[in-house]
This record gives sequence, structure tokens and C-alpha cells, in this order.
Amino acid sequence: MISRKYDAERLKENFKQHFHATPLLFRSPGRINIIGEHTDYNEGFVLPAAIDRAAYVAISKRNDDNIALVSLAFNETYTCKISEIRPLKSWTDYVLGVVHQLSKRGMAVGGFNLALDGDIIIGAGLSSSAAVECSVLYALNELFGLRLSRIEMVKMAQAAEHEFAGVKCGIMDQFASVFGKADHAVQLDCRSLEYQYVPLYMEGVRIVLFNSNVSHSLASSEYNTRRQQCEQGVAWVNEHVPGVQSLRDVSHDMLQQHVLPKDALIYRRCKYVLEENHRLLAACDDLKKGDIAALGQKMFRTHEGLSREYEVSCSELDWLVQYVRNEEDVLGARMMGGGFGGCSINLVKESAVDALIEKVSAEYRLATGLTLSVYAVQIADGTGKI
Repeated sequence: MISRKYDAERLKENFKQHFHATPLLFRSPGRINIIGEHTDYNEGFVLPAAIDRAAYVAISKRNDDNIALVSLAFNETYTCKISEIRPLKSWTDYVLGVVHQLSKRGMAVGGFNLALDGDIIIGAGLSSSAAVECSVLYALNELFGLRLSRIEMVKMAQAAEHEFAGVKCGIMDQFASVFGKADHAVQLDCRSLEYQYVPLYMEGVRIVLFNSNVSHSLASSEYNTRRQQCEQGVAWVNEHVPGVQSLRDVSHDMLQQHVLPKDALIYRRCKYVLEENHRLLAACDDLKKGDIAALGQKMFRTHEGLSREYEVSCSELDWLVQYVRNEEDVLGARMMGGGFGGCSINLVKESAVDALIEKVSAEYRLATGLTLSVYAVQIADGTGKI
């Protein structure tokens, strides 16, 4: 199992050696999503939480208008003038995209040195890109006294992802990274951006991520298809019920009357989203009562919906969830993220974690020929200065 503390001093020393200056240090965490998958772009609810794995930034001002970047993880450097920033289809986009957003808004940002590192796993569905964007924005906000609010930073980080990285993500990842709170999940309304903290006290239970180590090429194209299918369902309902703008406005009765007769597949997609929103609100009640077992059962049901109704799972993720379903020490599990690969999230009794990891890892290799990566995570505070 991979569980270690990041050493921010290493980043600081590397920065000093490279730039011969003393930096300010910032961190912004990755996130998990407890429940509420594919609901964000349908103006529904999500329940993310920031974790103890993060992107770390060291930064200092320069006396010119250059941006000098170093990535410790990739062992790469990049330098350009502020006036010459552009997308490069590399890790630099998550830094430069943020500067681009500030420039578009007429905010005075001078030249700076920045070193980037972290212990958040890239490609595991923990939103490493959002963590980088938010840590950089927070650092620039502090360094140049921009007086941005947290919600402004969230929206700008999302816009940076859209425009520079070319990923039309929802707002959940950036929101969770900035607004995360230790021992709490964030119940976020993706329509109004209203939120509340829900207690996530996991006494005797660990959150364990099983990384399938597969990434199927279907992910981006199928994601876009699901969005279109949901929009089509809304359009059909809207023909009969004026004022319906998203699946948030749709009831089961409306789906049965106006979508099911036209297309059973689109009906199933929309039905999953409606049920997931209801499940999430009920799961928040479970957490307020401290009933982790009830939450776990809802997570299993979510996986069934994602696999059979929304059809964004894959055989490897289905295997992982099905295997632990018969383990009495696992309270709940589901695939997490966009789908077609990445991690399953598991609620495991603390006393059984090591034995379960050993068993699942061996069986997964036999069943798939793949090596399982395992991460135990804890719920942490959001973006901040170190």
C-alpha cells in the first residue's frame, strides 16, 4: 500500500538551487468523490472531499516579465514571456492557463519563478490537473496581492482547464480542491454553487483506492455522448413541460411519459442521473447520523447504475467492485470518476485493510494479468499556504 507524507522541504531546496531565491510554498489537494457521479454537468449534486495528496508550488517574484517554470516530477523546465504564453499540450498548460485567465481579466501579474511537485497520482482520477491549477492560482493571488475570493479562483481554474487544457470539465474538481475541509465532505449544488459541509468521521474505517491501472480510449468520446444523451432527454421533456433546463428539473414521471416512448436507452441514462441525485441526498443524511454502513450500500447501488444503466464502467472496475462485495469488512465500493478505467473507492474496516489488499491484489492479477496499485487516503483541508 502506498501511503507516505510529502516532504515540502525537498521542493524548497530544489527551488533555491535552481532560482537562487527563497520561495513561498503552497499546496492544493486532489479529491475523491464519495457519491454523485456524472451528476455535475446535469446541474445535480456531488459529494467530493479533499485528500491528503496534493500539488505543491514554490514561487517567487522576478524583476522582469518572464515566467520560469520547473517540474520536479517530469524533470523539465520552461521559460517564456508573459505576453507569449500559449497552450503547449504539456504540464505547462495547467500553469500558463491560469496566468492567461488573470491576464484576460486585466489583473497585474509580473514575472515569476515557479517550481511544481506533488504526491498526487496522475491518471488515477484524483484530479491532479485541478490541484495544479488551484495551487498556482492561490500562489499568484498571494504573491501579487490580487484579492481574489475562493469562488473566483475556482471559476478561473475551471476556465483555464477548458481553454488551455481543452477539457470541458465540471466545476466539482476545482471546488473540492479549494473548499475542502478535514473530516468533511462537501455537498455541492452544481447549479447554484451553494454548498454545505457534511461530517465524514470514519471511525475504524479507511478509504482505500484500488487503481485498476487501465485507461480505455472510450473515456472522452463516451463522456461527450453521455452529455448529449442527457441533453436530448431534457429537450424531449421540454417540448411538453416548459421551463425544464436540465435533468435537475425533471421527474421520473416526466421521463416515463416523454422520454421512454421515444428511446429506452436515453431513458435509462436520464433515470440513473435522477436516482443518483436522490441517493446522494440520502447519503448525506446517513453521514450526519454517522451510519457509514448505509452509505456503503448506496455506493454499491451507484456502481450498479454506472455499470448497467449509464454504462461507463469496464470489466476491470466491475471485477474490483464485485470481488469486495462479498467481503464483510468492506462496507461499500464503486467505480469513481468519468469511467472506463481509473480507481474504485472502497470503505474498509481498518483492521482488515492489509489482508484485503494482499488478497485483492493477488486475485486481480490472476483475473486480469494487471498489477493493482493501492492508495489509502485521508480527508484533508483545501488549498492553502504552507
